[in-house]
Amino acid sequence: MKRPFRLGLTGSIGMGKSTTARLFAEAGIPVWDADATVHALYEQGGAAVAPVATAFPDAMAGERVDRTLLKAVIAGNKEALSRLESIVHPLVQEARRAFLAAHETAKIVVLDIPLLYETGAEKDCDAVLVVTAAPQVQRARLLERGQMSAAEFDLILARQMPDAEKRARADYLIETLSLDQTRAAVRDLLRRIGQNIGANHA
Repeated sequence: MKRPFRLGLTGSIGMGKSTTARLFAEAGIPVWDADATVHALYEQGGAAVAPVATAFPDAMAGERVDRTLLKAVIAGNKEALSRLESIVHPLVQEARRAFLAAHETAKIVVLDIPLLYETGAEKDCDAVLVVTAAPQVQRARLLERGQMSAAEFDLILARQMPDAEKRARADYLIETLSLDQTRAAVRDLLRRIGQNIGANHA
């Protein structure tokens, strides 16, 4: 049975991944957002709330998991992080399977996964697109948003695979210079993938 072409989308923080994912969605491509999935799991009624409350009661704010409190609880504690991952990862994978089942007739789907290479999720993709930008552009974007300090940015960056390594492993690259340029690059990539799909099923 034919299934959709799975395009993994990733990129370091501040590289324009969320914008690129939105442009795929605007082009009519189903997009699964790993971050949004985790947020939903932590909200009131989410499947992760009860097990996280049992494991980390100090991370709760009422009937939901408070991500800031959770980060403080697991900070520097590898055992706690492993415990959290054992709760959350299966739920995320289940959500991804449900997404793929719901879009099994699509030609292409995008799996937007920030830590795609770090978690080995590229094995479930037919190809990977890495979005990138110059380091000074990346830093400026993040700090201009005013949502984190330079120290917090550096800490997040240190946890992620270096951009150069991601680019070296990518099947496709888009440098996010401007919105119009990125939109054109997304359209061009969809055209190229569509041609490849057509050739493989000819």
